[in-house]
Amino acid sequence: MTFGSLFSGIGGIDLGLERAGMTCKWQVEMDDFCQEILTKHWPDVPKHKDIKEVRNLPYVDLIAGGFPCQDVSVAGKQAGIQKETRSGLWFEFARIIRMVRPEYILVENVSGLLNNGMGVVLGELAQIGYDAEWQSIQACWFGAPHRRERIFIIAYSNSQRIKGVRQEKVCRQPFFSWCEGIRRVEGFRNRSDIPFPLIRRINDGVRNRVDNLGNAVVPQVAEYIGKAIINSNQCIQGTHDKTVRP
Repeated sequence: MTFGSLFSGIGGIDLGLERAGMTCKWQVEMDDFCQEILTKHWPDVPKHKDIKEVRNLPYVDLIAGGFPCQDVSVAGKQAGIQKETRSGLWFEFARIIRMVRPEYILVENVSGLLNNGMGVVLGELAQIGYDAEWQSIQACWFGAPHRRERIFIIAYSNSQRIKGVRQEKVCRQPFFSWCEGIRRVEGFRNRSDIPFPLIRRINDGVRNRVDNLGNAVVPQVAEYIGKAIINSNQCIQGTHDKTVRP
């Protein structure tokens, strides 16, 4: 499966999806520092800067990204998803979806989205022609020493063409039905007792400026979700390997 990355940041989602077995075809990221990181790790992947100027992207099976959270986060002014706000770049995300028409979409954002903008996101996806489901996932479920709770939305086409060709939707049962059992999955440490840090910007061995990129996604989470999508897609196509566990 192939994917395109919007609001790529330093490539947390991209790295996770690649670990799951997907191939990145293009990336869109405005920040110069993040562009340097992406160029280092994905030198051969075409890159674009301003999402508002992006046109004619090639088809991919999945579009993934976390649009700006400043206006939906409980830490901000909570202006919501408006076209004049930074979080309003969600509408550019939706424009790219309309242009590319992938089979799957992965959207990431802060937990504040649930109470401030989720209806806008789901409504836009439905209008374009996608069904969606979502789950709140904590990074500590995957062994990270912090909670970093994020909302992950998986959307998939509900077009009649897809339904006509692929009647068997048994493997497209809720992608997140397995999320509640993540803490018990073999190989992952249960770190649900980790509290939010009380001291910020301490010397934790992380290079300068990385602490400013606090919206980075833990790759292990994206990898786990990517495997679930691949597993579902294989099942729909009749090539599902039952030994592959999302």
